[in-house]
Amino acid sequence: MSHTDDHEGTRRDFLYYATAGAGVVATGAAVWPLINQMNPSADVKALSSIRVDISGMAEGSQLTVQWLGKPVFIRYRTQDEIDAANAEDPSTLPDPEARNENIEAGSPATDQNRTLDEDEKWLVMMGVCTHLGCVPLGDGAGDYGGWYCPCHGSHYDTAGRIRRGPAPENLPVPVAAFVDESTIQLG
Repeated sequence: MSHTDDHEGTRRDFLYYATAGAGVVATGAAVWPLINQMNPSADVKALSSIRVDISGMAEGSQLTVQWLGKPVFIRYRTQDEIDAANAEDPSTLPDPEARNENIEAGSPATDQNRTLDEDEKWLVMMGVCTHLGCVPLGDGAGDYGGWYCPCHGSHYDTAGRIRRGPAPENLPVPVAAFVDESTIQLG
């Protein structure tokens, strides 16, 4: 083997590496736009977390806001509504799970596990029936004084738990927290 053969091998190796490197860069340049287009758009990112002013709400009233393209019910409950929700044993309900994003999965559907505050006055839930995605009527609708979905007859109690009808689950509670005494942040 001569000195020239060693030099040729080195040149050949360099050409292989340079070609492979150029191929990787070209592939990355072609694939990156495809991957990047899967990221959420700016308008979706802007709506991923919202703050809701609840300072004007009176006890017994409900506010419906749009979050991530879905209605969210924010209810400032009366003591009668809280008492009615606490009177039920969660183990006897059709769906005994809390369905609350703020607490551990599988927690029982007690009123306290579904509300936002220790006094159990504030209830925040997704306003979408768990049967077929309709929007239930609120303000004491249905046989249990909570929400009623007229499309297929699902009845929810004052804590948003399914009591009767085809809906398989309680109305879900999204990630929510008080920012201050008059503002709730969703997301």
